[in-house]
Amino acid sequence: MKLLVLADGAAGAGETRVAAVPDTVKALVKKGLDVVVVRGAGQGSFLSDDAYQAAGATLADSAAEAARDADIVLSVRRPPADVIAALKPGAVVIGQLDPYGPREPIEQIAGQKAVAFAMELMPRITRAQSMDVLSSQANLAGYKAVIDAAATFGRALPMMMTAAGTVPAARAFIMGVGVAGLQAIATARRLGAVVTATDVRRAAAEQVQSLGAKFIMVDAEGEDLETKGGYAKEMSEDYQRRQAALVAEHIKAQDIVITTALIPGRPAPRLITAAMVESMKPGSVIVDLAVERGGNVELSKPGETVVHNGVTILGHLNLAGRLAGNASPLYAKNLTNFLDVIVKDGALAIDWDDEIIQGTALTKDGEIIHPALKG
Repeated sequence: MKLLVLADGAAGAGETRVAAVPDTVKALVKKGLDVVVVRGAGQGSFLSDDAYQAAGATLADSAAEAARDADIVLSVRRPPADVIAALKPGAVVIGQLDPYGPREPIEQIAGQKAVAFAMELMPRITRAQSMDVLSSQANLAGYKAVIDAAATFGRALPMMMTAAGTVPAARAFIMGVGVAGLQAIATARRLGAVVTATDVRRAAAEQVQSLGAKFIMVDAEGEDLETKGGYAKEMSEDYQRRQAALVAEHIKAQDIVITTALIPGRPAPRLITAAMVESMKPGSVIVDLAVERGGNVELSKPGETVVHNGVTILGHLNLAGRLAGNASPLYAKNLTNFLDVIVKDGALAIDWDDEIIQGTALTKDGEIIHPALKG
């Protein structure tokens, strides 16, 4: 059975990560798979073609040509149109397929009668933790957000006492306490900042405090704050108004703000207005991790650095990809663990009653089958 690893960076999307690394290629070959890697696939992650060959893979010059007889295609992002058009019926595509993005590519995959699995939709159950790409990548993104902010911030983060005077500790505010937010808190604390954090989920308070930060939030007054899967839900207008008032007052004294709030299937909630930015001290830094989904910050722009009223707003795309040397091995391991679910004895063996399969499957037999995408 042939498994193809795409070179996502070749699509011009600025992707540095790759869906398999030499160590996972070795594991896949041991499973009885014929692994084919598109030349240059690992370049952005410092992985050479020779390393893939030494691990047991063969190299392909053309992704589209290699896809014609591929049984499984691994990608970081959605495959390009020419690769999708080359898929044979029954081929399996696995990657971060952006299920809530433009619908046409998903329809194209369905039209090829291929099976698509979106790793972003992995159920939050114990058995699936080792396959959770959102967590593995968000962890790195939260770390990198603080490092980027510290590099941009024109002052030191820790308090320093010298004969010439005392350098005060920087104040960092983390908005959204998921995986990325928790890592941002931990990193900012390690660098010596005084950290506060907020989230709509009251349960996040204990996690924040365990990392040495202070938790702030408004009273939810009985609102249902999260989904069964543990994700934050969109709040009522009244809650959003009170939350905005809290943030507006708190943000004035902050030096670094990291925003991480996302709602699956919806645009990122707006947390910071232009007026809030203007209330911050010149030299302050904001990092908008949700910029690819519309942004938590009114003034942020995807892929750009904006300076407004002396405040720098970083809108870096693909923060995990800025640490590709770590992100790729983690992502590749997530996919390899998922393959353990659908490949048995070197052949596809998909159990459509499996909760993991039902949660991630987008297309089957020429149709879009995921409940969130039907209609």
